[in-house]
Formats: sequence, C-alpha cells, structure tokens
Amino acid sequence: DVHLVESGGGLVQAGGSLRLSCAASGFTFDEYTIGWIRQASGKEREGVSCISSGDGSTYYVDSVEGRFAISVENAKNTVHLQMNSLKPEDTAVYYCAADRAGGNYCDPKFTEYDYWGQGTQVTVSA
Repeated sequence: DVHLVESGGGLVQAGGSLRLSCAASGFTFDEYTIGWIRQASGKEREGVSCISSGDGSTYYVDSVEGRFAISVENAKNTVHLQMNSLKPEDTAVYYCAADRAGGNYCDPKFTEYDYWGQGTQVTVSA
C-alpha cells in the first residue's frame, strides 16, 4: 500500500522559514512523481512544486520560485519542501501527493495525483 505522511508545518512570522517533510512508503521516488499542493481556507487547491521521477527535475509555480525548494532524501524515502522568505499568502494546508505515471517532466499546476497525504498546516503571520 502507498502511504504519504507530511510533517513540519507550524506557525512562523513573515520572512521566516519552514521545512516540510513527506515520508513515503509503498513506492520509491524513481517510480512516482511527487508534488506539493496547498489549499488556503476558502480557496481551491494550488499545486506549488513537483519533482519528476525520471530525472529528478524540479518545477515551481511563479509565486514560490526562488523561495521554495523541493528535494528527495532517498535513504529515508522522504521528500522535503524547504520554504524560505515566507509570506502571509503562503498560509495553507500543504499536501504531498504521488503520481504513479512518473516521467521526466511534471507540471506543478496540472499534474494529476493518485495518492495524497493528510496535509500539514502552515500559518504565516504578518
């Protein structure tokens, strides 16, 4: 069975940093594409980053480019999302998700995912 468990969320002041982690089981990262998606209260889900299974290429939406970094820690089968220079508009529940189709490319906005974690809350105060 595939399982994804996020951790690392919390409350931080604007300009601060957090590192989210997503511990995966049931597959390896050279098989599935992994993405981070967030959902702010009252808004639709927004994909923010993904890492392709084929060559580990990383992709970001414009609003987080240069501030967020996605990475894989293969020894622990864990994906991280390092978030720096956080802004109040980054406040959301953050989910990691896996796309079993994999491949050498992913689109952080439009990749469709097959498995989801439970989410972790990130709150950025002004």
